[in-house]
Amino acid sequence: MFLPTLLATSGLMIVHLFSGKLRFLEGTPRSIWLSAAGGISVSYVFLHILPELARGQSIIEDAIASPLQILEHHAYLIALLGLIVFYGLERIAKVSRARQRHVDGNDRPSAGVFWLHLASFLVYNALVGYLLVNDVQSASELGFFFFAMALHFLVTDYGLREHYKEQYATLGRWLLAVAVLAGWMVGCVIELPELAKSLLVAALAGGIILNVLKEELPEERQSRFSAFLLGALAYAALLLAV
Repeated sequence: MFLPTLLATSGLMIVHLFSGKLRFLEGTPRSIWLSAAGGISVSYVFLHILPELARGQSIIEDAIASPLQILEHHAYLIALLGLIVFYGLERIAKVSRARQRHVDGNDRPSAGVFWLHLASFLVYNALVGYLLVNDVQSASELGFFFFAMALHFLVTDYGLREHYKEQYATLGRWLLAVAVLAGWMVGCVIELPELAKSLLVAALAGGIILNVLKEELPEERQSRFSAFLLGALAYAALLLAV
C-alpha cells in the first residue's frame, strides 16, 4: 500500500499547511464544522482505536515481565499517560500565555513553551504517519483512518494557531507537516514489534481524546454540541456498518 499511504500522508500534510486558510472555522461561537470534526475524531477513537487497544492489551501482558505484571492494564495506562502529557502541556501553554499577557501584553506563550508544545505534536504527527503504513490492513481502514485524522488535525491546528499565532503560521505548521512525512518514511523501512506498536496506538488514543475535548469543553468556546453529537453518531454508524 505504498502509493495509497503516500497519498494519505500528503493529504494530512496539506491539512496542516492550508487549514489556516479556512476562515469560516474561526470565531465564536465555535464553528459547527470544528465541533463535528471533534465528534468524528472521538467516535473513531472509541469504536476503532480502543477496541484495537483491547487486543493490544493481551500482547502487552504476554510481553512485559515481572515486576511490571502487577500492573493489570498496561495499554490503558499508556493511553492515560498520553492524555495526561497533552493536558499538562496545554495547561503550561495557557499559564504562559496569561503570564506573557500580564507582563508585556504579548498574547501568546513564551518561545520555550512554544518549542516544548510543538515538540510533543511533532512526535504525535510522526506517530500518525508511522501508523498510516503499519496499522492499516485494507484500503477501507486507510480511508477511515485518514478521514478521522484529517479532521482531527483541523481541530488541533485551530488550537495551536490560537495559542501561537504567527509562530505557528510561519514555522509550526511546516514542521508538523514534515513530521507526518517523516513518520511515514520511517514506517516504510522499519516495522516495530507488535508490543511497541500497541504502546504507540495507546499513546495516540489518549492524545486524541484530550486534544479534542480540550477544544470542545471550555465554556468560552461556545461549542456546538449538536454538531459534535451529529458528527460522532454519523461516523459511528458508518464505522459499524462496514
